[in-house]
Amino acid sequence: MEYKKNDQVTVTIQDIGSGGEGIGRVNGFTLFIKDAVAGDIVEARITKCTKNYAYGRLEKVITPSPFRVEPRCRLHRQCGGCQLQTLSYDKQLEFKQKKIRDDLIRIGGFSPGQVDACMEPIVGMEDPFCYRNKAQYPVGTDKNGNVITGFYAGRTHNIIANTDCCLGVPENERILQCVLRYMEENHVTAYDEASGQGLIRHVLIRKGFTSGEIMVCLVINQKVTHTSCMCDKDVRSRVFDSVSGPNSGKEQQYLPAQEKLCRELAKIDGMTSVSVNFNPEGNNVIMGKEIRTIWGNPTISDTIHVRDMGRKGYPFTGQELTFHISPLSFYQINPVQTEKLYSLALEYAGLTGQETLWDLYCGIGTISLFLARDAKKVYGVEVIPQAIYDARRNAEENGISNAEFIVGKAEVVLPAFYEHGVSEKDFREASAEAMRHPDVIVVDPPRKGCGEACLSTILKMKPERVVYVSCDPATLARDLAVLCDGGYELRRVRGVDQFPQTVHVECVVEIQRKHM
Repeated sequence: MEYKKNDQVTVTIQDIGSGGEGIGRVNGFTLFIKDAVAGDIVEARITKCTKNYAYGRLEKVITPSPFRVEPRCRLHRQCGGCQLQTLSYDKQLEFKQKKIRDDLIRIGGFSPGQVDACMEPIVGMEDPFCYRNKAQYPVGTDKNGNVITGFYAGRTHNIIANTDCCLGVPENERILQCVLRYMEENHVTAYDEASGQGLIRHVLIRKGFTSGEIMVCLVINQKVTHTSCMCDKDVRSRVFDSVSGPNSGKEQQYLPAQEKLCRELAKIDGMTSVSVNFNPEGNNVIMGKEIRTIWGNPTISDTIHVRDMGRKGYPFTGQELTFHISPLSFYQINPVQTEKLYSLALEYAGLTGQETLWDLYCGIGTISLFLARDAKKVYGVEVIPQAIYDARRNAEENGISNAEFIVGKAEVVLPAFYEHGVSEKDFREASAEAMRHPDVIVVDPPRKGCGEACLSTILKMKPERVVYVSCDPATLARDLAVLCDGGYELRRVRGVDQFPQTVHVECVVEIQRKHM
């Protein structure tokens, strides 16, 4: 039977696709249906059709799956943020464990037996909601011209108005309402992608779960107009008087009546930093490179603890470090799971106190500084200058002197040091031989994975172990195939659910160099 667009079908959902969509088959024809759950019997309307498969929109659940649950968010179907809210959390974890396994086999080329021998149970959460310490809300207008903020609908840039996301912290709603009210009362315009006009593009909110400190950064459609830079060492905290406003009276004005916005935000418990980010570019990149603090401190702080994950022979009993976080800093968005993730990474590194390590894509030094506590020397590399500034500051304030950091792409810095040796201006007390042949290399790359130059240099350096922290099992599997073809073997693989209610999953892998 041939199907076409707008046909209505009844189908039993048999599986879940990598994007969280339900998969069913009718007369040998495969259907992908968003919001359907494995075990459902549903009515769906075909929205796109090819010769062998089609995409459908869920119209009605005839018989619900035993794994279907009532979603907490009323907008879960429209919003593109959550794909799995209707699936029980146990089944979400099962889906993610299978996703990692399947990618290692299908993309990495590892045998099922090899993967099963290395995989450990995925690490889940007790409460898989309200876990995000960071949220970025686009700002726009609705069809009536009202200013709105929320999240984009799936695969679009249409804003679904919502100030109360169930994955974020409770303070987000009050902050967003405060910004919207300020914009309306002071006639501040929202950015329009089509015309490139309007001032406010996004609202970034971050919260330190341990410290309780909150940061708000407004991304504005404007070029920077002041020469001072937030990352300069002479930046000072600014004290705010809730009655009179910033007490210096000399703050640069980047927003209309910005003192009114600051005054209202300052009333929120934990408010520590208010800033603006300049992004006049006509693209989809959220943040620009320049930040100006308009009230409070330029950073917030948070503390991470690492603990024994229950494996015998674990080399440490527990540590904690405090980190300073700026608007541009990379910092894991789920602090509860981050402690488990970093505990595993440190465990997989197998440190005795004598090792030299590279930490590539190190961000603000979160993993680097934990590694440094149990290593001889750690060298961190990160492309964002602000993050390296934060990493050096974090090392100093945590009393860690055996971690060094350099600005640059891992794909450029690592080959340069391997081929040409050490530059004294980049590292203090560096040993060329130890750097060229480290004991351990840790990588925590963005979703696209490691660059080819980075992987090939790792193989030349021949570290005893590589610990790969990944937010995308597909690119992880691709990169592991290269490293294992070059003389390494899988030892341990474990997923950590950093992103409950979504299809995304973090993973930690240890590979060991083969000795012939």
